[in-house]
Formats: sequence, structure tokens, C-alpha cells
Amino acid sequence: MSTKSLLLRALVPLSAAALLLTGCTSGSDTSKAAESAETLRVNWGTFPESWAPGAQSMEPGYMRVPYETLVLREFDGTILPNLATEWEFGEGATSLTLTLRDDVTFHDGTPFDAEAVKANLEYVRDVVGGQFGGPLKAGVSGVTVVDPTTVTFEFTRPYGTFLDLLSQRNLPMASPAAIADGTIETHPVGTSPWAYDESESVEGTRMFFGAYEDYWGEAPGFPNIELYAIADDTAATAALLAGDIDVTDTETDELPRLDAAPNAETFDYPAIRNNITFFDRGQGGVFADQKVRQALCYAMDASVVAELGGGNPENQHFLEGEFGYNPDITGFSADLAQAEKLLAEAGNPEISAEIGAAPFNKQEITIRAEQMNELPGVNITVQELTMPQFLSTWNSGQYALGMGNNPQITPADWYGAWFSETALANPSKYASDELKALAGAAQQTRGGTPEADEAWQAVMKQISDEALSCSHFASNEIIAYNTDTVTDVQPAIQAWEQVLIDYRAARPAA
Repeated sequence: MSTKSLLLRALVPLSAAALLLTGCTSGSDTSKAAESAETLRVNWGTFPESWAPGAQSMEPGYMRVPYETLVLREFDGTILPNLATEWEFGEGATSLTLTLRDDVTFHDGTPFDAEAVKANLEYVRDVVGGQFGGPLKAGVSGVTVVDPTTVTFEFTRPYGTFLDLLSQRNLPMASPAAIADGTIETHPVGTSPWAYDESESVEGTRMFFGAYEDYWGEAPGFPNIELYAIADDTAATAALLAGDIDVTDTETDELPRLDAAPNAETFDYPAIRNNITFFDRGQGGVFADQKVRQALCYAMDASVVAELGGGNPENQHFLEGEFGYNPDITGFSADLAQAEKLLAEAGNPEISAEIGAAPFNKQEITIRAEQMNELPGVNITVQELTMPQFLSTWNSGQYALGMGNNPQITPADWYGAWFSETALANPSKYASDELKALAGAAQQTRGGTPEADEAWQAVMKQISDEALSCSHFASNEIIAYNTDTVTDVQPAIQAWEQVLIDYRAARPAA
């Protein structure tokens, strides 16, 4: 399985790549170098269906061009100031007060202040929803504007990992004016160094983000950024080697060609966590019986998918060394005999369900479906969807089970996004009494303590034992760049964020 096949990708016509190559290859190499010195040209293969903050169709490589988050989080968990400069949890971590910068404006001139933070939180929580809005809905009961530079979040329960969530895709800061008039979905307006310029963009092919003159922070290495939508990797490699783009994500199949080129370098970093999730698990649901879920988990062999390239099968969502990893979790290694035994104990019910698949993940989903269908009476059919259809429906409850990226980097957020009764990505609204009790106990602990680690490890084991999620797969993002045009291309500090580089660190090669 290729790295790109695991990403949330859309297929756009190859005419887009042809337009790029035709439009950019005219002129001298000198003109290309001059253009590259001003504009970082990046290809992530498609464009988001929505630019609304918290939209799950907006991957990090897009989000972190126009938008900024309240805080930053280094890979080791260190929280750094950003739009918020200071923070303090209330007693028992049931509230969090942020002190905000007072010198920030959005690209449309709207002031960034506590009212803007409140507007974003309420929009993502109450309107956008999904796997990123879900934890906000479950965990945040209210937002109080203390004064223009002070805002307080009130929680429904202790929420010591809320700062981690604020550094991720859950709550990037967008202009409240653009949120109010609805244009935020198609025209991103944030606080970053790069402002979207529709007049310099070509619909479906190129999105131009120009230098924002009133940016509050240090100037980045490139004043401008252009995002491209070349979905075909062969075409993207050709554009990169020709100097028509500077950076692209790529697949393992392209590495021999890139490695042989004198002007290309590649690197990879851990970014993607995929798994099967059984959504219809409530009373009367197709997957209400725990033994049925366990049987299907044992029927799947993630190593078959791994042999296609680009990743490793895992027995749980968190890996060794990460907060949430539980060494006592054994998971479900492929064992068809055990699967048949469990299904027999469940009474050999007839199981019929659909799973949605997009062009980028149809192959791996089909393999998993075929493996489950080896069990008697099981019929999992794959429903082919367009990219927009997949992004909006795969975890909505329309399909009884699904496979997709789970980017949550703490066990509290993973539980809150997918498994709690109130999680928007848990359409069944069901959680067992045992799971709720363990999660409730974990939520009462203070983050970063041995007690918290132990409590959340117990939650993770319960999720595994109940087979709510299985067939875990972790893989790397592969980035290629043209050394003639750009230097200092490196991973960002954010954990598990696909199609992303440190945009600010990149510099013109000249």
C-alpha cells in the first residue's frame, strides 16, 4: 500500500498537470529561479472540499498555509505559545484561561481577539462538527470573553490535554467575519503570513497565497505560497524535476526516479494512522455483538496490505514510546480459525454491511472486505465514492463500518473523537458501561502523571478488547523537493500531520 493511498486525496484531471507544465515551462531557467525565490510552489494533489476551520477534508498541508493555531506543540509534547502567549488551568483542569496576543489581525482586517476565539470555538463545535468538532462538543460547555485579550474555556469534565487539542486541526483561527457570511468555506481567511488571493489563482489548478503585509510575526523564507493539484504522481515528479514545482508528496513507486535525479531529494516522517472502525455497534446494530467484531478483526491481515508498500501493521493506535501505548494490548493478529470460532459462538449470524471507499483507498479497503468475507455468512460490500462523498460520509453513520485516518495524538482526544457516547464520529452513541467507567476515571487524572498514563492505558485496552477498532496501520509521509529551487525543506514540528512541511523554514536555494 502506497503512502499516498492512505491519505485523504482527490483525483483531479491530468489536464491540471498538463496546464501546470505547459504554463510554467515556457521561458528560461533563470525566470524559473527568479519566480521560485519569491514563491514556494507545493503540490499536495488536490484542494480541500471546505476551508472551514475544523473541516476534516482540510489536511494539515493546506490548513497551515492560511491559518494559525492558538498554541503549538512539539513532537515531544512541549506546548509553545503562538496566538496565545500564556495559559492557566483552573482547579481540577475544569477550565482553561488563555492570554492572547494584542497585535494580530486577520487577512480581511478583522481584529484577532477573545471574541474571535469564541466565534471559532462555537462554529467548529456547533456547526462543523465531525471528528475535530466532536471533542469540542463533548468537552467544552462554554467560552467566556473576559476582556479582548483574555478568554476562558469551561469544560464539562477535567480536560488536561486541551492544549494539545488546540495545537492541532481542531481549532485553527479563522476570521469571524468570514465565518458569519459563509465565505470561509471557499475563501480561507486566517492570521498567517500568507493570505489567499483569488485573482492570482486558477480554479482547480493553483491557489495563490500572497504575503500579508500586516503579519504579526517574523517573515518566512518565502513571501508567497502556491498550492497545486497534480493528483498523478508521475506527472508530479515530472513537474518537480523540471523545476515547475518545488515540493510534492510522493509514493514509494516514484522513489527510483527521484533518487536517480541530480536535483531531487526526499525524506519521510511518521504521519498516518489508519484503522477499521465499527460504527453500527449500538443496540440492534449490525456490529452490536462484541464477538462478531472480534471475529472480523481476527479475519483481517494488515500485513497483506503492508506488502503493497509504505507502512507497518500495528496492534493498537498508539505506538511504543507514545502517550497511550499499552504494552498489554496484543490486538488481533490474523487468525481465521479463531475468527470462525468466535463467529460460531455468536451464533453464526448473517452479517451484511457496506463500507465506503474513495479512489485513494479503494484497494486496501477492498482487501480488508475480502478478508472479512472469508467468514461464513459475512458479506461486506465496498461502495465506491467520489472524494467529496467519502470525506462527508465515511464516518457519519451512513456506513456501518469504515476505514480512515485517525490523527488524534492523545488517548483522551482519540476516545473523545470516536468512542465516547457524545463523540460525533460515534454515530451509534453507544459506549459500554466498562468503557465509560474507565474513561471517566482517566478524565479525572492530571495530565502528565503516572496515574494518568495508567488510567488512559486501561481505556485503550478496553477499546481493543471490545474490538471497537482494529486492523491498525501506521505509515510515513514521503516528501520530495527540487534542490535547484528550494532548501531547508524539513518536517514540521507537529506530530502525525500528513502532507505537511515546515513552510516557514523553507528558503530559496539561490
